[in-house]
Amino acid sequence: MNIAGKRQPKIFAVVIAGILGGIMSGIVKLGWEVLLPPRTIARNLTNPPQELLQQMGIPKAITHLTYTYSGQQMPWVSFIMHFGFSIVFAILYCVLAEYFPKIKLGQGTIYGLVIWILFHLLIMPLMGTVPAVWDQPFEEHFSEALGHMVWAWAIEVFRRDFRSRITHEPDREVETKL
Repeated sequence: MNIAGKRQPKIFAVVIAGILGGIMSGIVKLGWEVLLPPRTIARNLTNPPQELLQQMGIPKAITHLTYTYSGQQMPWVSFIMHFGFSIVFAILYCVLAEYFPKIKLGQGTIYGLVIWILFHLLIMPLMGTVPAVWDQPFEEHFSEALGHMVWAWAIEVFRRDFRSRITHEPDREVETKL
């Protein structure tokens, strides 16, 4: 504890939690998209990670690289982008939760909605990575909004569990009796 009586932030613990939560929530989000595919078959030919990389000047010959598993072509470049995004924003969430506990509102689901709004309704449409909001089907909005909520909830589950396992302490804002 510091002089004021408040426990110090546990950055190492929450970064580890963010990495693990990012990996697992990335798997959760992929599973969600199997149940409720966000894009039409035609739009899946170039998914947002591939399109974004191409906008950055990376040729299609690289953005569409695949590996074969069980006779199916799997887009490993898209998977790197998918999990990279998930890990970065999971670490960000976990670190922010140390300093701003209100970010955990709704067990992280509000954070997921904010990320969806920022990327799928604002940033990517403005960049031309995905169609304008009004040109995206309702099914895409529904799948992505709920998918981001479930994704962020999974991050919160990992954050809380791994933070407490590593530090043997509750969250910083939880008062403990001496």
